[in-house]
Amino acid sequence: MGSEVEEEKVFDAEAASSMMEKLRESFSSGRTRSYEWRVTQLKNILRFCDEREQDIVDALRKDLSKPEFESIIYEIAMLKNSCKVALTELKHWMLPEKAKTSMTTYPSSAEIVSEPLGVVLIISAWNYPFLLSLDPVVGAISAGNAVVLKPSEISPASSSLLAKLIPEYLDSSSIKVVEGAVPETTALLEQKWEKIFYTGNGRVGRIVMAAAAKHLTPVVLELGGKCPAVVDSGIDLQIAVRRIMVGKWGCNNGQACISTDHIITTKDYAPKVVDALKHELEKFYGENPLESTDLSRIVNANHFARLTKFLDDDKVSGKIVHGGERDKGNLKISPTILLDVPRDSLIMNEEIFGPLLPILTVDKVEDSFDIINSGTKPLAAYLFTNNKKLKQQFVATVSAGGLVINDTTVHVNVLL
Repeated sequence: MGSEVEEEKVFDAEAASSMMEKLRESFSSGRTRSYEWRVTQLKNILRFCDEREQDIVDALRKDLSKPEFESIIYEIAMLKNSCKVALTELKHWMLPEKAKTSMTTYPSSAEIVSEPLGVVLIISAWNYPFLLSLDPVVGAISAGNAVVLKPSEISPASSSLLAKLIPEYLDSSSIKVVEGAVPETTALLEQKWEKIFYTGNGRVGRIVMAAAAKHLTPVVLELGGKCPAVVDSGIDLQIAVRRIMVGKWGCNNGQACISTDHIITTKDYAPKVVDALKHELEKFYGENPLESTDLSRIVNANHFARLTKFLDDDKVSGKIVHGGERDKGNLKISPTILLDVPRDSLIMNEEIFGPLLPILTVDKVEDSFDIINSGTKPLAAYLFTNNKKLKQQFVATVSAGGLVINDTTVHVNVLL
């Protein structure tokens, strides 16, 4: 016919190297170092959030069936807050810090001057594809770096939106978005970066670290874990279970790194915890939660199969005391409670990252601390109690990325 189909450009190591060369030229020019450039980019992210709010909500709905209210609060509002804090603090962050000198160098003076690292790579996650993509970008821009963002291919609508709109709002000579999957990520990791920021699981985290080690590149790994919630007796149980529920099913239907992975409570108190959860779940999500518009779906078929495997494990299949309903076609699993799950079961040896909530029982609540510390350090650990001594023991004994007493997940809103 004589017509030629234009081949889609492949992003390989050569393309990555070419992009890096241009970014290094941009960074070397000094454009990203100025206060004015940093402020302009941060303000443009805020403008992006305001002007494209509905586009962001729609993309999150396509990727995860994420409820609009949850998208606005946990993705857009939190990002805007990060931008506002950066704008408020930026001048202070950029000021040199005076350092003490000794008598041997008198009458000298000294100061610590913060400087940008250079060109940095941000590899984002799929569960909060907007916030976890742009929140690290806010930090990188505030520090005066050039940035490459690699959104997750598992949330394609959000990835596509970021690739389309970021060049419209941010300086495309210094801030790039690269879409793709394993080949594109591999091509990026072959380059020499001044820093790599990765959000995701430990398996890929090891790959990122191994690639970074070849160039002695510093790495920030934001990984998940099995975050426990210890529930003591003598508390307002309705308030406690509601707060657990918000941090579990209200956070992307359990697909959040700091959402409660499992509950630990005493054998005597466990039935009351189960009854309270059942009662409040029906209030929150109705008699048929699979039809609720307030619950996100499982992100894809692979993760649906992974969660189904947990439920079908012989060691736990008979432990379901509430929920367990599945809709494979719509990738939905109802909020599910499992009681007295064996510690050697599959569900207790992998991060759940979904709407399943096992309950482990102990003879006395203090025994839960030994259980937590015997496993991999959790990203967050929660305790519900009115016992002052138990609170002190929890803080002194349990090691985790963050500790919260009488609530869950709220610590991510505390800006240090």
